[in-house]
Amino acid sequence: MSDLSRPAGPKIIAVANQKGGVGKTTTAINLAAALVELRLRVLVVDLDPQGNASTGLGIENDERSFTTYELLVDDAPLEEVIQETEIEGLSIIAATVDLSSADIELISNEKRSFLLHDALRQTAMDAYRWDYILIDCPPSLNLLTVNAMVAAHSVLVPLQSEFFALEGLSQLMLTIREVRQTANPDLRIEGVVLTMFDRRNNLSQQVEQDARDNLGDLVFETVIPRNVRVSEAPSFALPVLSYDPASQGARAYRSLAREVVDKHKQAAA
Repeated sequence: MSDLSRPAGPKIIAVANQKGGVGKTTTAINLAAALVELRLRVLVVDLDPQGNASTGLGIENDERSFTTYELLVDDAPLEEVIQETEIEGLSIIAATVDLSSADIELISNEKRSFLLHDALRQTAMDAYRWDYILIDCPPSLNLLTVNAMVAAHSVLVPLQSEFFALEGLSQLMLTIREVRQTANPDLRIEGVVLTMFDRRNNLSQQVEQDARDNLGDLVFETVIPRNVRVSEAPSFALPVLSYDPASQGARAYRSLAREVVDKHKQAAA
């Protein structure tokens, strides 16, 4: 039976696509920053052994003593793994390359697919009062990604505006369906967001048309433009909203955040 005295938990969104280079980490950190601008409290869980979300939010390698690896493999306490970023209201559980061995180390654990689910729902989470938790998944459909999907309420899929973009979605959709059938029946698709979009490019427009024809309302109205400021921001360890708040990219991620929040308000009404 659920504990009615506990506060309502945060909305947990896995940002996933098994293809690399589609703007997954960029979307995770910039959507998080945009949600914070809306006065929401956000936790980013870096589940990618490359640790790019951690770097992009200013967490240096030597500051990552306790990470998602320790959370999953060693059951480390939340107060050890959660770190504040320079952005007020935005925290992170960082990642290091150690996470790349987690698949092998967890294979004998009978609860291996539920470790992140249980970690993010322990009573110690209540004190933080997050509104959103965004999980930056690795660019593969491995045990870490399955953990994210079992833990999440929904999956947000960044889709690069390039040829064959939709073909890569089929395996991801199959994985989501399998997780629904075996571990998380309430998992839904938050939406598909087109990234690296160039309105001057006929191919981008064709990909958008194909995505909307095939996926309908699952495709966000907001598209994320190909924007040099978005590309530059990670090298300064900042989201683009901090690096260049007036840029096209920053405006697009603000628009995406409003769409996400509005969708949740409508669902709750």
